[in-house]
Amino acid sequence: MNHLLDLPSTFFVGCNYWASHAGTAMWSDWMPEQVEIDLKRLSQAGIEVIRVFPLWPDFQPIENMYSGEGQHFGYRFGEERLPDTEAGRAGMSVVMMERFQAFTEIAKKYDIKLIVGLITGWMSGRLFVPPALRGKAILTDPDAIRWQVRFVRYFVNHMKHNDTIIAWDLGNECNVMGKVASQEEAFVWTASVANAIKAADATRPLISGMHSLQAKGNWTMQDQGELTDILTTHPYPFWTPYMDFDPLTSMRPTIHATMESLLYAQIGEKPCFAEEMGTMGPMVCSEEVAAAFARTSMLSQWAHGLPGLLWWCANDQTKLNHAPYDWVACEGELGLITEVGRIKPALQEMGTLKKVIQDMPFGKLPAHSVEAVCILNSTQDHWATAIGAFLLAKQTGFDIDFRFEDQPIPDANFYMLPCVTGVYGVPKQRWEQLLNKVRQGATLYVSSNDGYMLNFSELTGLTVQNRSRRASEAIAILQDEHGDIPLSIPSTFKLDFSNDCAEVLAVETDGNPVLTKATYGKGTVYFCALPLELAMSTQPGVSYTPELYPYWKLYEVISRDVRSNRVVQVKEPHIGVTEHALSSHIRICVLINYSPDAREVSLILREGWEVGESLYGRDPQHGEGGSTVKVAANDAVILQFKQY
Repeated sequence: MNHLLDLPSTFFVGCNYWASHAGTAMWSDWMPEQVEIDLKRLSQAGIEVIRVFPLWPDFQPIENMYSGEGQHFGYRFGEERLPDTEAGRAGMSVVMMERFQAFTEIAKKYDIKLIVGLITGWMSGRLFVPPALRGKAILTDPDAIRWQVRFVRYFVNHMKHNDTIIAWDLGNECNVMGKVASQEEAFVWTASVANAIKAADATRPLISGMHSLQAKGNWTMQDQGELTDILTTHPYPFWTPYMDFDPLTSMRPTIHATMESLLYAQIGEKPCFAEEMGTMGPMVCSEEVAAAFARTSMLSQWAHGLPGLLWWCANDQTKLNHAPYDWVACEGELGLITEVGRIKPALQEMGTLKKVIQDMPFGKLPAHSVEAVCILNSTQDHWATAIGAFLLAKQTGFDIDFRFEDQPIPDANFYMLPCVTGVYGVPKQRWEQLLNKVRQGATLYVSSNDGYMLNFSELTGLTVQNRSRRASEAIAILQDEHGDIPLSIPSTFKLDFSNDCAEVLAVETDGNPVLTKATYGKGTVYFCALPLELAMSTQPGVSYTPELYPYWKLYEVISRDVRSNRVVQVKEPHIGVTEHALSSHIRICVLINYSPDAREVSLILREGWEVGESLYGRDPQHGEGGSTVKVAANDAVILQFKQY
């Protein structure tokens, strides 16, 4: 059972829905017989929840009336006065509400649950607004907010007794409906709509429905987490910064939904899932590649504890001649089903994998082990820094949680502070809390992107002697047991150090320290003088070809101690491993191949543990040299390990 959205599956699979015959015009061009065909197909293919959209101007079709000199003179439905009824006072169309009720009955017939995106003003490249509100600043104008509050209050009150609806959603990417000048304006809009929904129905969860939230800015994960119950990502590699740098079947795109959703959940402090995801159609990849992408991403999201996913979208829309379909070419072929009813391979994969997950003998997968807390600081590129840290940790074989600098620091054995940027550094209160944890025995890793840090010499055992702007990339040489590994790392500034008491692990070609290790109280501090995480995230091809850019080797050095607690490790950067405790003596390990090539890996087992049965994928092979397993391309092996 999925407790987040009260669904029967331990990992739900769904999609966003517009009717196949009409797209966004489905309510004005209402054809219940076609809707029934659509939902039957989706249900038979394994879809259990869909996100649906009462298009704003269809459901609240109010128009302004004007008198002399353009003075506003009230609202009407066309020439008809707003009736003195509850619906009339809210400006709501009774006909459209009846159609939505009929829609819920069709969904119930096929056992499909609904997430309702209430304020659907932005959709697929077009802004849809009731005639009376056109030209207004939708997110800040008091009149626009008043009618939005009336909309959601009326809609929720009249649909809240319908058990087909399992959650309310603020609307589709409402932060795109207009500009806000400040974080405060974004907060006020969200609070106005969210409070109206909650006042009408506090029994269902409220979903944010936003995309491209930030840790610091106008639309933040923290504010949305404060005002709603569930956060969402819309993680399309095509649209998201740094995500389209590599082929869709490689690690960066296939783990995108996982790392962005975890980032939102951990910084916003509310559950999160990928509410829209997809490949953006045949101009980006083939149907077979889309299926491989869907399989890998779904396995990754499940293995990292996310509750489910929704694809964009249900149906292709190539034959529609109204906006936005006649002006946004990429919106036409994003469906899981073609117009003639053919189920595409991506949906077939999702349905198959959903059954595999549901049939696992342990029910819901226990939470995965996390070895490190990664703290993001105020003036850096948070998204790029988070991407780099997450990818490097995954290639190396450990997992991280994210926190922002304004959040309390949880207890942990290993802290990461990547790419410290700018003169503000880390707020002094948090910095001192962090250093106190290190003094008491924790390990801290810090990398610098021209960032200021208090107590630097005491902390690292290094003293800055000079600073200059670089003319070219830095070349770091890691001193590895198998020989020196040269790493080309973009960096703006060079800091020249004198070494007071640090152990040097990597140097530049002139001997200047790049990666060092020092004792601080009872703890350990690793310091990287280069913005390693930004080098990982902001360059195309780096995560796709770890053989050419073995940045993960630096993370291998700093994480050696925490990784030793894992039951199983693999030395293959294309394979990500999550570890889950069923009991004190049984572990489930999910090995995901984030690449389009099958890979055979040796299983490095912790002493006292042995390989049990394979629950999915190939069986391990055992020999004198130990155990190996072959992981199919863009697929996984799920193994059970036992302590003896």
